[in-house]
Amino acid sequence: MSPGLVSLVGAGPGDPELITVKGLRRLRAADVVVHDALIGHELLDECRPGAEIVDAGKRAGGPTRPQAWINRLLVERARAGLYVVRLKGGDPFVFGRGGEEAEALQEAGVPWEVVPGVSSAIAAPAYAGIPLTHRSHAASFAVVSGHEPADREESRLRWQALARGIDTLVFLMGTGRLGVISAQLIAHGRAAETPAAVVRWGTTVEQALVVATLGTIAAAVSRAGLEPPALLVVGEVVGLHAALAWFDPSRALRVDRPAAAD
Repeated sequence: MSPGLVSLVGAGPGDPELITVKGLRRLRAADVVVHDALIGHELLDECRPGAEIVDAGKRAGGPTRPQAWINRLLVERARAGLYVVRLKGGDPFVFGRGGEEAEALQEAGVPWEVVPGVSSAIAAPAYAGIPLTHRSHAASFAVVSGHEPADREESRLRWQALARGIDTLVFLMGTGRLGVISAQLIAHGRAAETPAAVVRWGTTVEQALVVATLGTIAAAVSRAGLEPPALLVVGEVVGLHAALAWFDPSRALRVDRPAAAD
């Protein structure tokens, strides 16, 4: 039997309408959909009748599927001649372990492709009125992991370069380490007064925002009771949020053209 195909599809940052046209087309055609926890679950309504839907979500502090198990599942289903969509939150290759899954598929000789998605690193700040770059405030930005594997002997984060060399910093998966991240940036040269914000459930009706300074953001988030999933933005652009806040989580904007007259 000829092997099937695996599409590593970015589901976007949470709002189900932010999946790409190509990603939605792939999802609707799939025999098997293996999805993350942090996708817009309304997307699963787009799956064709009879499609196998597998929840492979990883949840902090909760039950989790080992990455090796996910890799085997993708390979097994594809080798059975099925079309598999691996539906991943955000973009598959931005802290989504898509690279590891692609390596496993390549090694197994299974055809695969990537359908990029909208990363929460860009979308969540945008929905909070925070542009990552701005002619007057920021000419560079970096997306940084706020969590490193426990078995890593040496951190790959170059704190001095991050603190001094990048205008806007976006930390993903770092809500539980806000104090450590802030302290490291300040110790390596970032001013404690630098504007900072944490965006929770960005792009969704549950979006919440806490704005403070780098020196006070950890305490502010603790007082607000914000929990993951959330991201941290550090930089002068955070100061634009009040003027540029456009998204009201309590009501979704909808722009539809009237139907053409017959």
